[in-house]
Amino acid sequence: MQFQLPIQIKPPETRINYRDKILLTGSCFTEHIGNSLAELKFSVLQNPNGILFDPRSVCSSLASYINNKEYKKSDLFYLNEVWNSWQHHSRFSNINADECLRAINRSQQQAHNFIKEADWLIITLGSSFSYRLTSEFSKISPNGGDVEGAGVANCHRAPSQWFNKYLLNIDEIISQLGATCQRLKEFNPNLKIIFTISPVRHIRDGVIENNRSKARLIEAVHNVINKYPGLYYFPAYELVIDVLRDYRFYDIDMVHPNYPATEFVMEKFRENFVDEESQQLMEEIKRVVIARKHKAFQPETGAHKLFLKAHLQKAKDLQVKCPFLDLTEEIDYFSK
Repeated sequence: MQFQLPIQIKPPETRINYRDKILLTGSCFTEHIGNSLAELKFSVLQNPNGILFDPRSVCSSLASYINNKEYKKSDLFYLNEVWNSWQHHSRFSNINADECLRAINRSQQQAHNFIKEADWLIITLGSSFSYRLTSEFSKISPNGGDVEGAGVANCHRAPSQWFNKYLLNIDEIISQLGATCQRLKEFNPNLKIIFTISPVRHIRDGVIENNRSKARLIEAVHNVINKYPGLYYFPAYELVIDVLRDYRFYDIDMVHPNYPATEFVMEKFRENFVDEESQQLMEEIKRVVIARKHKAFQPETGAHKLFLKAHLQKAKDLQVKCPFLDLTEEIDYFSK
């Protein structure tokens, strides 16, 4: 008997390999993908602005990387005893404005340099809802009317009356994504782009509103993919919602996919978007990484020292065999 709906995943003509550089941006599910690839020693840079959910924020951040935008103090605002940027996640917030700016601009420069040479860009969209500043914020903002109506990437726990919540329509999303893809291709003609929709449910918007939001993202993304070459779709949303389709694959909040669900999604990603040679290499790397995570109950025993010595040699052999890998962390650990 068949207990899952079959799903056809169309792989790209050229798949990801270990020599490629991969930039990831978007929702929190981006970091599931990025962390998995990074742990297996792919060259990745993820979320230079922090987690972003809506297409406007993602497109704005990508444009800032292309332009190598430098943020100034006038781009920050002070709230809850820290300095923040409306275009960045709160992980950049800081009690010191100069430190906040340094972290933001350091990340901007890194993203600009990375995207110039990147082979792949993975964009994970989470929501069609966009938040825009109202006149309430403009009254207390140092640059006043310059920000009224501007979209924000993160609300930073600001009062709700500072924002208008807006559901982007399909044409707006298509226009934003299409223009951004065109600019990216002009900036880096070798860049290939993978779109995916986050399976994380935004139930604070409401179940019906969440489904409307996801539907708009799916329709817009497929419209853009059909217009431009070198654009692909990975169905993370469909794999969780339609293939697994069971609350046992969600965390206790019934919103975020749990470990078995994310591992299932990553298996499908590897099978369809990573080339065969790299898939084989991933298995070798995984064994070394698992050994590095091993916690010995008696680290002073001869058996553990032999364990370290054997895996040190494996890591060194793998580094010689694949000089494009960075196994410094593993080699340092086993050398102890």
